[in-house]
Amino acid sequence: MTDAQVKVEDLEIRLLLDALYYRFHYDFRNYAMSSIRRRLRQARVDMGCATISALQEKVLHDADMLPQMLRYLTVQVSEMFRDPGYFKAIREHVVPHLRTYPSLKVWVAGCSTGEELYSLVILFREAGLEERTLFYATDINPDALARAQAGVYDLERVRKFTENHRLSGGDTSLSDYYHTGYDRCVLDKSLRRNVVFSDHSLVSDQVFGEMQFVSCRNVMIYFDRALQDRAIGLFRDALPRNAFLGLGAKETLRFSGHAAAFRDFVPAEKIYQRTGA
Repeated sequence: MTDAQVKVEDLEIRLLLDALYYRFHYDFRNYAMSSIRRRLRQARVDMGCATISALQEKVLHDADMLPQMLRYLTVQVSEMFRDPGYFKAIREHVVPHLRTYPSLKVWVAGCSTGEELYSLVILFREAGLEERTLFYATDINPDALARAQAGVYDLERVRKFTENHRLSGGDTSLSDYYHTGYDRCVLDKSLRRNVVFSDHSLVSDQVFGEMQFVSCRNVMIYFDRALQDRAIGLFRDALPRNAFLGLGAKETLRFSGHAAAFRDFVPAEKIYQRTGA
């Protein structure tokens, strides 16, 4: 594309993002433009639209198009116990502190289709903390939330899940937590008994409770700097002193205006502890 065409396309993208915000209250306006541009180009091709403007017209005038659009604009790539070192660090370093609390609240922000949520529930069950813990699983995509609540995954993914669980220090067999059928892995419904699923936007919503642990991994890499700072501010407000925040491998607090409110706890795995600052 020529520079002129890119400028026109970027204008179309901003108009589409404005339309999504003012019509449906989904705010992607401060997501990183490079990521949004790539996803909308793919959506345009897949939906048979010649331009982003044509894509906008479809979304505004066909109610069935919004869920499809959200699938392109929200990240739904995950796996159970993804980055096993992160979960091993929780087992070895965070859990001993959490044992001192009579009750716990854990927030999985941007839970997508639920793999990270269930990884934490299993980890807490193995650590003997599940019964005293309430898990909040939030996302802006209702389709992703519905899939998370169902807890059904392709059977071909289970081998990777199992290996990750082992590497994370799991002391049980992952097969204890699911059954199979019709090429699907169905997680045991007991894993959801202490889980609250809810739509929540890090872009526009506020904190809804005090948490002892917040895990938000591989979500903020798609935000621009201002929106990253807003999200970290929400986590700061949700976490009392000595509580914990876990981020993705490519995410950091280093450039945030809220960095002083946290200290490095397990730096290699991007786990931070709330200070009194």
